[in-house]
Amino acid sequence: MYERLSAELDFNLLFSQCGHLTLAHSDRAMFVMANRAEVNRLGGIDSRLVDAAEVKRLCPPLNVSEDAIYPIMGALYHPPGGIIRHDAVVWGYARGADRAGVEIHPYTEVQGIERVNGRVEAVRTNRGTVRAGQVISATAGWSTLVCGMAGVELPITTHILQACVTEPVKPLLDVVIVSSQMHVYISQSDRGEFVMGSEIEPWTTYRMQGTLNFLQDLTRHTLELFPQLEHARLLRAWAGLCDLSPDYSPILGRTEVQNFHVSAGWGTYGFKAAPIVGKTLAELIHTGQTPQLIAPFALERFYEDRLVSELAAAAVSH
Repeated sequence: MYERLSAELDFNLLFSQCGHLTLAHSDRAMFVMANRAEVNRLGGIDSRLVDAAEVKRLCPPLNVSEDAIYPIMGALYHPPGGIIRHDAVVWGYARGADRAGVEIHPYTEVQGIERVNGRVEAVRTNRGTVRAGQVISATAGWSTLVCGMAGVELPITTHILQACVTEPVKPLLDVVIVSSQMHVYISQSDRGEFVMGSEIEPWTTYRMQGTLNFLQDLTRHTLELFPQLEHARLLRAWAGLCDLSPDYSPILGRTEVQNFHVSAGWGTYGFKAAPIVGKTLAELIHTGQTPQLIAPFALERFYEDRLVSELAAAAVSH
């Protein structure tokens, strides 16, 4: 869907399918990557296992020395993988929604949800009350708070996820690099900034402040992979909220409250799935039937012991 989204929205989303390498640093990791490659291929996804020599050919500046602390033995290569500008996607969707007659109200705080006879009737905000036939909570780190207003309990914990960028440097990296063992992902933006991130912080919090230990660990591992960045300066760093479910899979669709639906528990990889989730939840609202694609992610799976393990989905953060 992302491949054709720019055309559908008539908005440049700065989408670059530059390829994606998930590095393997041990025999066990190579076995896992081979497994994942075959599973992907069975699903019609273009991915394959490559050795260290092929990794070096695909990414010449990468340090593949056998003397490295985490020597690179190979990688899972996904040629169609790449990067896209998050803010461009948000603005593109916003403009498309506006053209379709959707009202968008920024800076509007949800302060309460009115229920009558087990059904949501309205949403109270700091700018007035909105009567609603259907309500979807898609509020990421605030999912437990918003759903709690409707009387829906979610088995979710909230953590911060941090990222940072360097000052712009000359083009060096034209593929996305991910290492599950080193807990880093690295790419270079069209402006020349190296975009780097790591795993979620293990503690639960709503305090979106960066931490020194994140920068220390991230930069150390980044320099192990790209020693050329030794003198590059960090330009900025930030943190955001992630909502994690017990099986690291999202919670999608209906709840026990009539006409109140959720899209929550995405952890660190919800952005990737945003287009298809919008499509399937719209289908649910329109038809009253849960699409087969999202049926396994229903909230009741936690009460029926039908968990969906997606531990490998984000590659770095879980």
